[in-house]
Amino acid sequence: MNQLLAILTLTCLAVASCAQTVPKEKFTKASDIVWASPGGFNLTMDVYTPNTGKASYPVIVMFHGGGWLINNKSIMNEPAAYLASNSEYVVCNVNYRLLGDQNNTVKMNEIVNDVFGAVLWVKENISKYKGNAGQLIVTGDSAGGHLATMVLVQGNNLESDGFAGNTLGFTPTYLPKGKTAEQVAKENGLAVQAALISYGAFDLYGSALGGFEKESNIFWSIGKAKARGLFGDGINPSDNPAPYKQVSPLYTIPKASERKLPPMLFTVGSKDNLTTPASIEAFMAKLKEAGHTNMEYWVHEGRPHAFLDSGSSQFLGTSFQKDAPPALDKMIAFLNKVFY
Repeated sequence: MNQLLAILTLTCLAVASCAQTVPKEKFTKASDIVWASPGGFNLTMDVYTPNTGKASYPVIVMFHGGGWLINNKSIMNEPAAYLASNSEYVVCNVNYRLLGDQNNTVKMNEIVNDVFGAVLWVKENISKYKGNAGQLIVTGDSAGGHLATMVLVQGNNLESDGFAGNTLGFTPTYLPKGKTAEQVAKENGLAVQAALISYGAFDLYGSALGGFEKESNIFWSIGKAKARGLFGDGINPSDNPAPYKQVSPLYTIPKASERKLPPMLFTVGSKDNLTTPASIEAFMAKLKEAGHTNMEYWVHEGRPHAFLDSGSSQFLGTSFQKDAPPALDKMIAFLNKVFY
């Protein structure tokens, strides 16, 4: 596990900023919009609107990767710009809290709360940026892929008392005015119409058992935080597996007879040693067991983890300009079949 984490960390550290490959006039960008401030901690997003003259566009809500401990939305600047320039989708590039934020007190369920809140904020406000709130796509890579998948499988599990009560539900960081978490769930308020999941992590319970919460996970030191439990000190996956499984899509897939999931595209690099093709295929098999069949799978041959990141990595020999466009073009083609 340490070797895999080192590979991903070196990838993140080696990312260098590079010029966008498309002229800015292909889209209009609204930067650093504050959409919520939990505990006074501002959460922001960038919104990219294509300049193709349409009155309204479907909306992609994007969550970055980084092991829930490092990076921010800037790592997705180039993918967001590429999508807004080469397709007709509004793109929302979202910041959420990391585990090390707020004096290293953020819990994994609170990160999920942020992601759920971002989707609800987009639904209420995206019309100001020519987005169609009834045509939403969630996407993310690695940790962001996990978070986007949580919208699909746990978006109806909302409770005002969150993880503090006898049952474990989520309380979105942003709620529509006058509505409770329970009301949003009853109205299916977090429903989305498609998902693009890139090399996502689906089993945080297994990751915690494997050492994620220990100092040997160098993401903690890179994120300048002391290693601890995902739900605070005193809670561990061996003695209390329930919260870990509740934030793990692998264990929370709804049956299609109860709730049908939207069209999904899963992508992964053939040389990804962190979220391997086998792990993606195993999750897709679980989806099929539950009756979900509206999905596609694409393997990016010869590519490792993090092939969507902005910039370049000398260590892995990858760069956005070389490696990301084929994957993004695949995503655009998939979405066009759904929405156009």
